[in-house]
Amino acid sequence: MITDQNSINWKKIFCFKNISLNLVGVALITLALKGFMIPNKFLDGGIIGISILVHEITKWPFGVLVLMFNIPFLVIGNRMLGKTFALQSLLTFLLIAFSMTFLDVDPVTSDPLLIALFGGCLIGVGMGLCIRSGSTADGVEILALLTTKKIGLNVSEVIFALNTLLFLAAAWSFGISTALYSIVTYFSAVKSLDYISHGLEQYTSLHIISSKSDLIKSLIVQKFGKGITIIKGERGYLPDKFDVKLDCDIIVTVVTRLELLRIKEEIRKLDPKAFMFIQYIKEASGGILRSMN
Repeated sequence: MITDQNSINWKKIFCFKNISLNLVGVALITLALKGFMIPNKFLDGGIIGISILVHEITKWPFGVLVLMFNIPFLVIGNRMLGKTFALQSLLTFLLIAFSMTFLDVDPVTSDPLLIALFGGCLIGVGMGLCIRSGSTADGVEILALLTTKKIGLNVSEVIFALNTLLFLAAAWSFGISTALYSIVTYFSAVKSLDYISHGLEQYTSLHIISSKSDLIKSLIVQKFGKGITIIKGERGYLPDKFDVKLDCDIIVTVVTRLELLRIKEEIRKLDPKAFMFIQYIKEASGGILRSMN
C-alpha cells in the first residue's frame, strides 16, 4: 500500500513502540547533554552542537535554541519526507526542549575523556532510538539532503563540512583542547547512532568464488537457511597463466554481520582457497533474509 505523504499516519504516531523509543531516546539525549556535555562545554555535531555553542556564548536557554534552530528543518522535512515524519520530529524537538528546560540532572563527571566517550555514546544511542521511532532529533540530516541536490556532494560530505565549521568555532570560543575532545564526542555519537539505527543485524552482501561452488550453495541454503543468487562468470586470468580460464558460479548471499563469521568459517572448511569479499549495504528487503533454522 502506498502512503500519501500529504496525510498524517496517526496510527504510527501513537504507536506504543514508537512513543516508548522516542521517550527513552529523549531521556538519554537529556542525560548526555545535562550530565556530561553542557556543564563542561563539550559539543556534538549538527543542530545540537550549534545550540550548545550559542547557549554558551549568549546564555540563552538551550531548550529554546534547539527548538528554534530545528523548526525551519520541519518545513523541509514536511516537503521531502511527509507530514507524519514532520509531526513526529516536532514532538521530539518539543520533548527535548521541555526536558532540557525543566529537568534537573547533576553533572556526572568532569573527566574530559569520560565526557567525550560516554556523553557521545549516550547522545548517539538516544538519537538512534528517535530515528527508530520514525522521527529525528537533529535537523542537520535534512539540511544535508537538500544541499546534496544543489551542489552534488553526498550527505556525509555535507555533514562533515558543516561540523568542521562548528568545531573550528568551538576551538575559537572554548580553546583547542575542548574542540578536540568535542570531535571525539561527535565520532562516539556517530558510531553509537549507526549501531542503534542499523543494529547488530546490519545486512552484508557476501560474494564467493570457489571451485566447490555446489557444496557451498548447499551449505548456505541447507544449513544456514539463506537465499542465494548465482552470477555466471569466469575465473582464472592469473599472471603466469593468463590464457587459462574456467566458467564459474559467483555465489551472492545477504547475511547479517552476526551470521557472517560463522558462514565464512564453514566455507573455509569446505574450500580453504575460496575467494570471498563483502559489501556493506544500507537496506535489504524481500527474499529470504533471516535464517529459517
